[in-house]
Amino acid sequence: MYFYKSILGSVLILSAGAVHAQASSFNGAFGQLGIGYEQSSPSSVSSSAAFNGYAIPANSSMGNSSYLIGTGSVGYYADIAKGYLLGVGAEYTLGGSAQNYTESGSIRGTTYSSGNYYYQKNYSYNIFLSPAMVVGTNGLAYLKVGYSGAQYKQFTSLSSNYTGYSLGLGYKQIISGGLYGFGEVNYANYGNQTVSTSARVNTGATGTGAVDTLIASGTNGMSTLNFLVGVGYKF
Repeated sequence: MYFYKSILGSVLILSAGAVHAQASSFNGAFGQLGIGYEQSSPSSVSSSAAFNGYAIPANSSMGNSSYLIGTGSVGYYADIAKGYLLGVGAEYTLGGSAQNYTESGSIRGTTYSSGNYYYQKNYSYNIFLSPAMVVGTNGLAYLKVGYSGAQYKQFTSLSSNYTGYSLGLGYKQIISGGLYGFGEVNYANYGNQTVSTSARVNTGATGTGAVDTLIASGTNGMSTLNFLVGVGYKF
């Protein structure tokens, strides 16, 4: 009898271990698509202008820009402990709308303004690590910490590439099989970039209404905040 009890006990222990080691619903590769709303917030650090080689007072102004975005992501989650996973992934985002970029000042009493310029986000990318926790049977709450980059078009035609860090928070829920829905919020903070442009300004500096050359530049940082919802598939 003791022999049979020992075998039964061993089977129960092995079964419990198999249940403990069972992979979560999100263990493995995934791909997902999302749509959402994003806001770009520029921070004006400094600006400068030169007229015919002479420095002149200058001020710059950039407003927030809000727009719809579309994002595609791929990645992989692996179980690291019971109820916990660690993921790695990459995503690419398109979307953006134009916002005025104004550089202004005064040349010999004549006010100038570059109000026809604008900035606009072209795209962004993000490479991230994602610690996650299983919620219930088919849910996953997760964080994202990553390296992010973005390209913005400024002064109508010049493009600037920004890089920085990203933070995110989200939740996924299995709908059926490997199909799941998700929602998340993401923040990215990018480093400063300097862009310059030149313009012809009618100042009358020579007393004849001559058109002279103005060179303006601005150094600014960018940050974004977005909210996403979408669907994905766990392979």
